[in-house]
Amino acid sequence: MPVDVIMPQMGESIAEGTLTVWLKKQGERVERDENLFEISTDKVDAEIPSPAGGILGEILVQEGETVEVGTVVARILAEGEAELDGAGKAGEAEAGAAEAEVARATDAAQPAEAQADGAPVSRGQPAPALDGTRIPSKAELRRDRSSPLVRNIAAEQGVDLAEVAGTGLSGRITKRDILAHIEGRQAAPAVPGRPAVPERPAVPERPAVPERPAAEARRPAAAPAAQPAAIAPGRPFTDDERVEIVPMSVMRQRIAEHMTLSRRTSAHVTSFFEIDMTRVADLRESNKARFLEDSGVKLTYMPFVLSALVAGVKEWPILNASVWDDRIVYKKDINVGIAVALPQEKGFGLIVPVIRRADERSLVGLARAATDLAERARSKKLSPEEVRGGTITITNPGVFGSIAGTPIINQPQVAILGVGAIEKRVKVVGPGDSIGVRTCAFFSISYDHRVVDGATADHFMGVIKAKLEGFSDPSLK
Repeated sequence: MPVDVIMPQMGESIAEGTLTVWLKKQGERVERDENLFEISTDKVDAEIPSPAGGILGEILVQEGETVEVGTVVARILAEGEAELDGAGKAGEAEAGAAEAEVARATDAAQPAEAQADGAPVSRGQPAPALDGTRIPSKAELRRDRSSPLVRNIAAEQGVDLAEVAGTGLSGRITKRDILAHIEGRQAAPAVPGRPAVPERPAVPERPAVPERPAAEARRPAAAPAAQPAAIAPGRPFTDDERVEIVPMSVMRQRIAEHMTLSRRTSAHVTSFFEIDMTRVADLRESNKARFLEDSGVKLTYMPFVLSALVAGVKEWPILNASVWDDRIVYKKDINVGIAVALPQEKGFGLIVPVIRRADERSLVGLARAATDLAERARSKKLSPEEVRGGTITITNPGVFGSIAGTPIINQPQVAILGVGAIEKRVKVVGPGDSIGVRTCAFFSISYDHRVVDGATADHFMGVIKAKLEGFSDPSLK
């Protein structure tokens, strides 16, 4: 029988994805685990493998379409199972029946102008079904068919989903719909009926300016200053500017939505610590050749930072938590997300693969995991499981030369660690206050002030600082 190919969930907060490219055509043979299509979300841009071998018999979602997680995007047919035309017609009939069912339920929920006996029915009340059961209203259908992410955003922002126009399948409200509604509401004019702002008191008239002497009057009047070209509402450029307009990639749109949502959700605060990395730099320099030979991967600063982060989380587990309404969810596993920059045309994209149970890995294990995830992220070889379940994140803008940064929290986490450029600096060292050259870096911690206080974040960073400045693992196992 046909095997459904579904839109995978690429993260716990991801409710939909955009199918960007089909790698196989309808009617082509596909092997099990062979890449079938590419998707893009705010967390990952990945190639999705086929769940079974056979013939790609039916494509239900076209390139560029955004659908909810769990949506059937295609069907794989076994050899000789069915002709493509028959399969396509069956799929169309099935989809048509589903649309008709939704339409009947929605139409039945519309208020009638009058009952059969002439008694009026109040507008806005759901009409009863023929068997006496209550049919949900259109607003209820719209609410129930929206994703959990959409309902959470609506609850946080106080939005009634009945007021939001859905553009998704069968009128579903997508994340883009709810965010557009919120933006429109914030930009709406004042509600009629509010008290008018009192007018400013009248400015007393200035005394008349005496006429200029005749000689002065004969001077030619100065030419009026050239007025700058006006900018049309909502357009960030003028008519006389030279610009190039390029649509955002799907990944960039998702990143924009996710980052904006995070700023609206969490109370962001950032603290900075300067950490002396000289001890780590010396260990790395003296062991990197042997480490590469023994483990097969280069020894970078990242495994040292990961090890220190794990130590900090063990002492201050609130940094490894999430907020759920008025409750705090403490995560027992330390799953560290590592932000990876993906080169794209005119810039970079961003993806955050996850090292699961980082506290159970040695320095070698952390180095191998970080290297492997970064390489497969850049080649679009990550699986859905490898970009979900993160409990705290590290971002490393220092590799591009940044001294420090204030990263945005990766929802639904409560903290993200930033690592600045690791470089040599002149410092005051030793008991005699002598001048020396040390290898240092600025580390930042952005945290959610709803549940993490400044003292807690600073103590957490103190553990990381002590671990890195006194790293005592010469075997590097």
